[in-house]
Amino acid sequence: MNIKKGDKVKIISGKDKGKTGTVTRAFPKKETVIVEGAGVRKRHSRPRKQGKKGQIVEINVPLSVSNVMLVDPSTGKATRIGYKIEKDKKQRIAKVSGKVI
Repeated sequence: MNIKKGDKVKIISGKDKGKTGTVTRAFPKKETVIVEGAGVRKRHSRPRKQGKKGQIVEINVPLSVSNVMLVDPSTGKATRIGYKIEKDKKQRIAKVSGKVI
């Protein structure tokens, strides 16, 4: 999986297409990510104790990694990710600009 926690991504398909945000959580086994401010759903919760009120809670739903693209920090455009090995260290590079992310 190319995208990690803290990366700035752009959503390229789905209901939130065109929005950008940072990845707050990544699930590599499921190949999904949670993006801040995108994939927000409302969930109704029942009152837990007598006399309390139920409420509507907004939660962030995971998005598939195939629906998001990393934003190149230097150009601000969505880009694919490549890898370069330098001095026994694997680094991610942006395909648009060729710079290290």
